[in-house]
Amino acid sequence: MTDTALVIGGTRFIGRHTVSDLLANGYEVAMLNRGTRENPFADDDRVTHVEGDRTNERALRTAKLSAEPDIVIDCVAYHPGDVETAVDVFADVEGYVYVSSGSSYADEEIPKREGETPLQPCTPEQATDESMETYGNRKAEGDRTVFEAAEEGVNATAVRPCIVYGPYDYTERLDYWIDRVLSYDRVVVPGDGQNLWHRAYVEDVASALRVVAERGDPGAAYNVGDRRALTLEETVATIAEVAGTDCEVVPASADALAAGGLEPDDFALYREYPHLLDTCALAGLGWESTPVDEAMARTVAEHREAERDGSEWDPGREAEERVLGVKETL
Repeated sequence: MTDTALVIGGTRFIGRHTVSDLLANGYEVAMLNRGTRENPFADDDRVTHVEGDRTNERALRTAKLSAEPDIVIDCVAYHPGDVETAVDVFADVEGYVYVSSGSSYADEEIPKREGETPLQPCTPEQATDESMETYGNRKAEGDRTVFEAAEEGVNATAVRPCIVYGPYDYTERLDYWIDRVLSYDRVVVPGDGQNLWHRAYVEDVASALRVVAERGDPGAAYNVGDRRALTLEETVATIAEVAGTDCEVVPASADALAAGGLEPDDFALYREYPHLLDTCALAGLGWESTPVDEAMARTVAEHREAERDGSEWDPGREAEERVLGVKETL
């Protein structure tokens, strides 16, 4: 008998790849979402669509009755209340997986480890806030909700991705750097280029969600990220290599950036203090990550076919040219 998975979300980025991974591993899939975005699986009879708002308990219960899922992957729980409702509605499924975040960690440790690195606090006001400033707080409180549910016998787990990249990435953060490499032969990177913000290839996040649903320990959280983490300079160089183009990476100090009226934080994927997640617990379940070169090649190939250019992250090429001019005089 074929297992059934319910994906809450399912049409965008992580959810879309999760549906594809589940299908590739023999599942029938149901998606619960509002139906406001194009459904990439509209013509696939292995995928059914239940229209509804995940913040509405009745919609969750309707999806459960319709799909009768063995496992549930919750991609769009952004408030603790969402998780509280979900672990109640899906208390008897074989596996409920909450998509949390590496942002749930409170302390800057290298690496951040599940069960060791403290989580962000969350006040009642933060729990219902909508701003990005409280994103990590809300995700951490969702984690705690999962842990409490597991103590009550619910097969609930959490997966904490770091920055996710890959095909169909609507955030366009990596698209900015790909576009720069494909458009120019010299690319400015902030600082010395050695800053490290751990990233996770989206197909690996999708497989992690399935693996945790199938084999994860109730009440556990699992970090997910590339097994090989790249610095920003290495990221740009890897993009150039898989794209088959020549590109000079030009590190620029804060003083050099100031010549263009720029600061390091003006650049996508810059983080002063390293952010690195320990992924050993997930690997212990048999999960494997895609080699970085292969993941980047797929990402660049899809970028070339898409209309995304990361322009919303663009600090301004004219400003960068001023920085390059200063670098040439040093």
